[in-house]
Amino acid sequence: MDNKQSFRTLYDVQQLLKKFGTFVHLGKRIWDIELMSIELKNIYNNEMIDKQTFINASMVLKAEHRKEEKKEEERSSDR
Repeated sequence: MDNKQSFRTLYDVQQLLKKFGTFVHLGKRIWDIELMSIELKNIYNNEMIDKQTFINASMVLKAEHRKEEKKEEERSSDR
């Protein structure tokens, strides 16, 4: 895997996973992110991607997960 590939969005990580035949859609965005993280770890542990690619993609997933947690928190406080 080319470690110069940049990951800025969740879509970028989805495209990486798609290269390995992994399509994730559970119906709730936060669940999708959590499953993508698990799949990414499995791909890395099987040495299908390099460490830098794993780190970059993981950072995107963590940032997106935080955003979703914040959104859910705001929704629950509005009720």
